[in-house]
Amino acid sequence: MSRFPILYWPRSTKSDSEYQTARKVINAAIGEMPEVITGDLNVADVFAAHGDAVIYYPVFCGSTGWWGELLGGNAVVTDKIIVSPECQLMVIEDASAAHHARRATHQLFAAEIYPTSGFFKKMNSEIATVADMLATDSGTILALFSGHDKNKFVNILESTGNSYLGCIGQY
Repeated sequence: MSRFPILYWPRSTKSDSEYQTARKVINAAIGEMPEVITGDLNVADVFAAHGDAVIYYPVFCGSTGWWGELLGGNAVVTDKIIVSPECQLMVIEDASAAHHARRATHQLFAAEIYPTSGFFKKMNSEIATVADMLATDSGTILALFSGHDKNKFVNILESTGNSYLGCIGQY
C-alpha cells in the first residue's frame, strides 16, 4: 500500500535548517519527499482525505501542549524520529487504518488531573511517566503520560478521582 507522507511545519520554512533536515530524514526513511503543511493542521480532515496519510509532526525543545490536537481524534503516534537535539518528529497515523496492526510497547495517555504530589509519585513509576503537561484556567492540568498498561493507568486515575481523556498514541 502506498503511503502519503505529510510534514507539518508550524514555523517559517525559509532558511530553517531543521525543516530541511526533517525533509531529508523523511526522504531517507521512506524514499519520497513529504507534502508540507505550514498552516493550520486538522488531523481528522487529513485522515478523512487520505486514509493512508502519515503525518510527521515536529516537537521542538521547550514546546508544550503539542499533543492537544490529537485528542478526540483517531490518530496514534506510532514512532518518533530525532531530527536534531532541538527537534523530533512524531509519526502520526490513523488508528483505524488497516496498516496499523502492530501492538506497541509504549503508549501515550492523556488525562485531566488535579495536581497533587502523591499522584505524581504514583504515576512516575512502572505504571506511567509524565511526558508533558499543560495547565488550564480551571486549575486542572492536562497531562501526557508514557506507559505500558492502559488498564493500570486508568485504574490509578479513577482511584484518585481524576478524569481520563483517552489514549492518543503509541510508539
